[in-house]
Amino acid sequence: MTETEATYRLPASAVQRLLDAHDGDVSLLYLHVLRAGAFDAEAAAAALCRTAREIDAAAEKLRRMGLMDAPTAEADRLLPPADALPSYTAQELVRLSESDPGLQTVYREGARVFARKLSPADMNMLAGIYQHLGMPAEVILVLLNYCAEAAAARRPGAVPSPHGVEKTAYDWAKREILTLEQAEDYLRYCRTRREQTQRVLEELHLRESELTKSGRDYIEAWLSMGFGPEAIAVAYDRTVINTGSLRWRYMDKILQSWHSRDLHTPEEIEAGDGRRPARAETAPSTPVNMDELIDIFDKI
Repeated sequence: MTETEATYRLPASAVQRLLDAHDGDVSLLYLHVLRAGAFDAEAAAAALCRTAREIDAAAEKLRRMGLMDAPTAEADRLLPPADALPSYTAQELVRLSESDPGLQTVYREGARVFARKLSPADMNMLAGIYQHLGMPAEVILVLLNYCAEAAAARRPGAVPSPHGVEKTAYDWAKREILTLEQAEDYLRYCRTRREQTQRVLEELHLRESELTKSGRDYIEAWLSMGFGPEAIAVAYDRTVINTGSLRWRYMDKILQSWHSRDLHTPEEIEAGDGRRPARAETAPSTPVNMDELIDIFDKI
């Protein structure tokens, strides 16, 4: 194998990702950067006869695919902001939709999920997710239906908002969900987490509508630490016995203390903490100073 052949030989994983992207601009830019050894937006636009916006979109898609390993700080500076989708002209949207079957499929599914004809803003948003975030069409279809299910779960008959779809797309991109398999794995994780959260709410005697954002954040943190609903229920019992009601911060101190000692199941907690109070029937007869109790936990 000559040095030239080694330089231009593409990794099989990169070839598959480029094929899955269904985007000629992305493949051309990848080959150009591979040959040039560095990414320069202006030089790439001139060499590939593309506009600066098209090069920026292709570069961002390569970065999201893990194929844009910019060798210099200057190359990083040339990449578009990660938190802003590009604005396409009407002509660009027409060209993209006419030339890309994948984007056509995304538009059809978007219209079905939104239950209306797509507006230019809708088309711009979906094209940005497809091109700018580097998300394959089949993954966007899963994302759209995920957002539709979430909207319907909150209010029967509701449809997702374009802003909500864009926000979710950025979340998936940050999680590097770029293949159908990764999307399906993430949906399984979400279903499991929803079921666990519902069980926790039952243990806390709360309805979904009563759960505040801070309460949801606490539950998510506890589940992420490795506590199951049963262990969280034990912490709830102790919280009610000591304070007379559900106190999120107090309960968090209990669970943080157990987590620091690697006690995550009811059995481990009983063996390692030495207390197993019964469920509280009534509130304590004397008032409790919450600040003092929390300070005590801080010192444990």
